[in-house]
Amino acid sequence: MRNLIIGLVLLSLAGSIWGAMFIAVRLTVGVITPVALVWMRYGVALIPLVFLMFQQKISWKIEKKDRKLLLLSALIGNTLSIVTQESGTMLTSAQMGSVITAATPAFMVVFGCLLLHERFNFSRLLSVVLATIGVLLIVIDPDNIQCGSVLGGVYLMIAAITWALMSILLKLLSHYSVFALTFYSVLIAFITLSPYGLWWLTSAADFTALAQPQIWGSILYVGMISTTAGFVLWSKGLTYMDASIGGLFMFFQPVVGTLLGYFLLDEAITSYFVPGFALIAIGVMLAMRGGNTTAEEKLAKSRTCV
Repeated sequence: MRNLIIGLVLLSLAGSIWGAMFIAVRLTVGVITPVALVWMRYGVALIPLVFLMFQQKISWKIEKKDRKLLLLSALIGNTLSIVTQESGTMLTSAQMGSVITAATPAFMVVFGCLLLHERFNFSRLLSVVLATIGVLLIVIDPDNIQCGSVLGGVYLMIAAITWALMSILLKLLSHYSVFALTFYSVLIAFITLSPYGLWWLTSAADFTALAQPQIWGSILYVGMISTTAGFVLWSKGLTYMDASIGGLFMFFQPVVGTLLGYFLLDEAITSYFVPGFALIAIGVMLAMRGGNTTAEEKLAKSRTCV
């Protein structure tokens, strides 16, 4: 139970931070392209991450046998998933972008069973279904459904699958510090996106618009808070829970995003918000009743099955 409580707090904070990120991203629309925003976000995030690595005296060493796995997780999650998330949101809407969190936990259950041999039962399946319906009720008004871009929907689905896969891969690297994993993942993604980012900065960026407080403030938030704090909290929280349980806390993202959109941007909350939130809460409670294992237990189990 102690592991569940610690994981609950860490993952809830991460989901809430990412929910607020949608507000910050909305403020940059029309000024920064999605890929450029991700690149700038990671460039800002590297500063506090380097400080934390030195301050916490964390080892920089990654064993040779784990480097390919770390590279793969960074390219899949921090690069491909985040870029497709921002691109999909740009082509559809911010609310539709948050729908990706409805699919992510379901894919985490699948990958958790396939790669980590986690337990799968009807209760856990039902928890995912209920929570997914809850999120869809919150972010999509059934009485006023609008069709978004097909390409945007494809991008968002890719983002959901790749983020789920990255979360599972990180569990296989849980013997390293979450600060080290986050630093290297962010660094790899930053380097990968640098060619485009530098081109955009030198040939397409509007520096007058970038100087606006809401723009650079948003960049600082998505870089230092959403990326550094959010990724560290998420990675650490996953070490205390099964993937099928931990993934459900992604549902905090659209809930928080919807509430902040209402209070800060005067966006309407539909009549389906309360029943949707209730379904999410029921889903999380069902998942937590299904049992849990820590990262060490998962890693040992996966090795014995190789």
